[in-house]
Amino acid sequence: MPWKGEKDPYKIWLSEIILQQTRVEQGLAYYTNFIKTFPTVHQLAKAPDEKVFKLWEGLGYYSRCRNLLATARFISKELKGKFPDNYESIKALKGIGPYTAAAISSFAYNLPHAVVDGNVFRVLARVFGISKSIDSTEGKKQFTALAEELLDKNHPGLYNQAIMDFGAVICKPAAPLCDTCVFKKECYAFRHNKVNALPVKEKKINIKKRWFYYLVLEYKNKIVIGRRSTKDIWQGLYEFPLIETTSAAEPAGIIKQAVQQKWLKSNSYTIKTISPLYKQQLSHQHITGQFIIATMKTKPAITGDWQWIAKDALHQYAFPRMLRHFLHDEMK
Repeated sequence: MPWKGEKDPYKIWLSEIILQQTRVEQGLAYYTNFIKTFPTVHQLAKAPDEKVFKLWEGLGYYSRCRNLLATARFISKELKGKFPDNYESIKALKGIGPYTAAAISSFAYNLPHAVVDGNVFRVLARVFGISKSIDSTEGKKQFTALAEELLDKNHPGLYNQAIMDFGAVICKPAAPLCDTCVFKKECYAFRHNKVNALPVKEKKINIKKRWFYYLVLEYKNKIVIGRRSTKDIWQGLYEFPLIETTSAAEPAGIIKQAVQQKWLKSNSYTIKTISPLYKQQLSHQHITGQFIIATMKTKPAITGDWQWIAKDALHQYAFPRMLRHFLHDEMK
């Protein structure tokens, strides 16, 4: 990976933010594109929000992108482009927690701070037989204390990278390579047949179900879109006029609501297509979406921050993944 052995804190920070909640295989292309487009923190800080969101499109967890911009602009303006060089100052930056601060401070500055990510939790839980839940306050304290105790203080960056790689390649979540593992004689989980039982995670995620019905309004080869500004999922991305319901709804009922909201004008539209259902699973939400494409005979008087965009220019705007899939399928 291009960030392995990297000493530039900007590049390390960028790679760590991109890889949060993201597989390395997926994050690699995004990292490469970001570094190519914004080689320095100043260039990222000066970029328009829309350009950065477009580059981030498809990566998900868009709060990371908003925090990325906020931190880049703070470093560029307030710190004159110089990245903080100590753990506490790094951790104080927006969007950076203990794990990312430890990674940046150890990799960039060789400071003695242990990185504790999912890979490290798994290695320590299995090797030492720790049954404390990794998502409990007590468990996090125990794992962090042990990680700090084990840390090679002379080579913290090398040690952190090594244990993270070991967890990713050998001590994997599923089908770990126990038979060839160098720790198999000492590993508590291997000796006691508890490899699949460790680490322990107790908290269950409550999944919220939401139904999004979009009105794709066409008028003279243009489509109306708006930017999500509320503090909700996909903030800062573009979408079509939306009617959200608490349960599945019939298109006829959605069309009736659209007329009531004056998005559709009676006797002045034709329903062109009603899409199949689209689904997107987020960490705490399950979104079911459907798109109703209507051709307008007269331009509706839609109020608010909406804009009419030529159909062939829609690719220039950043949309949530589900909407991007729809555009790929239906708007060719």
